[in-house]
Amino acid sequence: VQLQASGGGLVQAGGSLRLSCEASGRTSSNNGMGWFRQPPGQEREFVASISWSGDSTNYAESVKGRFTVSRRKASNTVSLQMNSLKPEDTAVYYCARARGSYGRTSQSDYNAWGQGTLVTVSS
Repeated sequence: VQLQASGGGLVQAGGSLRLSCEASGRTSSNNGMGWFRQPPGQEREFVASISWSGDSTNYAESVKGRFTVSRRKASNTVSLQMNSLKPEDTAVYYCARARGSYGRTSQSDYNAWGQGTLVTVSS
């Protein structure tokens, strides 16, 4: 499977961006999906995940209430709507496919990764 993330860019604090991740190749609708991010000079961290059905989501505390993850199984697309962006949200954002039906918070629970898309939030 190949994952292609897009939608990153430069936005002012308080603004919004919508990231998308399209899966191609040997895709399966039975896998959870997740979003991670790597801020400059820091480790990659969990942001959000969604189950295979789309009924279960999980968020990092730092983005709860501001970010929303969703998926469209028909198009093998997962999205991350990011509102009320803060400068500390600046990072390269990665989408990933979970090994199982539910997205977890650990990177080891994912076996396929996209190339990343840069989000820069200016103050």
